[in-house]
Amino acid sequence: MIYAVVAYGDPVLKKTAVQVEKFDQDLNQLIDDMFETMYDAHGVGLAAPQIGKSIRLFVVDTSPFDDPELKDFKKAFINPIILESSEEEEGFEEGCLSIPGIRRDVKRPSKIKISYFDEKGKKFEEWFGGIKARVIQHEYDHIEGVLFIDHLSSLQKQLLKGKLSDISKGKVDADYRMKFFKR
Repeated sequence: MIYAVVAYGDPVLKKTAVQVEKFDQDLNQLIDDMFETMYDAHGVGLAAPQIGKSIRLFVVDTSPFDDPELKDFKKAFINPIILESSEEEEGFEEGCLSIPGIRRDVKRPSKIKISYFDEKGKKFEEWFGGIKARVIQHEYDHIEGVLFIDHLSSLQKQLLKGKLSDISKGKVDADYRMKFFKR
């Protein structure tokens, strides 16, 4: 099932998500649906809050990047915790399915160590670097109630105010279904 992507302005995007409690068929179906939704929207990551579910779950697939190292990186991250991050940071232009049409350079740690569970309930602890680390951190932010625009300077945020207001009101072009918060 393809979900509508929750647009900027919905309070679910600013909430800290709760732990996933049950590793069952419903969770596996949700993960499959999230991948399907992400592919439909041409994304490389999607967090559960972006489909209106405030749980600690996100999916990533970096195969759209033109890089052999990223071709087979497809994972679900359940109840993740970033344990460590490098002091070294890298900038990269990010966008977000919940904030269509806006892309900005964001600095993030170049390497992270994260613990997480897969869809079978198996626990992992791994280091990721480069684009993998960036995509993971972007999606991890979503389950913490943080958006990539929260990393921008006050001036950059001020310059985006009108565009963000339009997105929250549904005045946006996206080639995928979106859900807008009704005030």
